[in-house]
Amino acid sequence: MLEDAYRYKVWADDRTLAALADFEHKNPASPGLAFMRQQLNHMVIVEELFKARLLGERAPHPATNTEVVPDLHVLTQRLTASNAWATDYLTRLASTELCSPLSFVFADGQHGTMTRQEIFFHLINHGTYHRGAIGHALDLGGGKRPADTYSVFIHGVEPQRRQRAGG
Repeated sequence: MLEDAYRYKVWADDRTLAALADFEHKNPASPGLAFMRQQLNHMVIVEELFKARLLGERAPHPATNTEVVPDLHVLTQRLTASNAWATDYLTRLASTELCSPLSFVFADGQHGTMTRQEIFFHLINHGTYHRGAIGHALDLGGGKRPADTYSVFIHGVEPQRRQRAGG
């Protein structure tokens, strides 16, 4: 289920990135773009921080956001690379490793311990939260919010589920 949930996250991220690219193309001067890019920037930084924790590497960022926010193209590349890495990592992870705890230091200096499974659940949930904020900003700016719920995803990848029950 965790691998399926992460595939959903990747799918939803891709839909959000496409909606943002379309919005930016049509509304390059929109004040909401800065907020949307900041949300993506935060998402990808958090994912890069957790990747380092999973690999036992040094934190690549001192905080969970930056004063200068990269452009949408750079953020898209980084989020896509993060999702590709995480999807591959999950498929190679032994089930016994999912429940093994990792201790680390959060960007705010607080100590934490989470299992790999909890980390991936957090990343899925964290992405959902920030995609929601981006969707709201798209609504406010007159853009098109992508349908990105799990039910839309699962029925898209398994269209046979749309068949009438009992029929």
